[in-house]
Amino acid sequence: MLEGIMRESIGKSNAKQLKRDGYLIANIYAKGVDNIHAAFKRGEFIRTVRNKETLAFPVKVGDKELNVVIQEYQLHPVNGDITHVDLRIAVPGQVTDYLVPVRTVGVPKGLKNKGVLVITKRRLKVRGAIENIPHNYTLDVSDLDRDESILVRDIDVAEGCRMMDHPHVSVCGMIKAR
Repeated sequence: MLEGIMRESIGKSNAKQLKRDGYLIANIYAKGVDNIHAAFKRGEFIRTVRNKETLAFPVKVGDKELNVVIQEYQLHPVNGDITHVDLRIAVPGQVTDYLVPVRTVGVPKGLKNKGVLVITKRRLKVRGAIENIPHNYTLDVSDLDRDESILVRDIDVAEGCRMMDHPHVSVCGMIKAR
């Protein structure tokens, strides 16, 4: 379980000091719950997120244990480090929008026909309760030939969930190489 500290002050100077000490600034929130201003060790946070097996993961801030989902994060424009993260508390039974990652497997047959695989949507917006939300969407791209694509409407949605992206939007596709 990832452990963090509560931030006493939410000012700029306090945030800069925490970042210098190797902490990642985070806001934890949900509908009907008071916002929690927290900080996590950067390395531990990245390790936990990479090794998680479900969309939600447990954190402990102060004396509270929460199940959270990454809602949004900000990267440094030059070096690409994570500078800030927003975490949403996964309240069981509460229907909300989640961003579910998209993974591709297989080698498209369009690569032999001078094509390039382009992934246009790395995360899909899905509405539902956290119990029904899948960990990720795995797309098999081995049948994609040049000028073909997989659309949002082609993806199977879990029971109790609804896609919030437009059905005609391309998730990934093969385009002609220049």
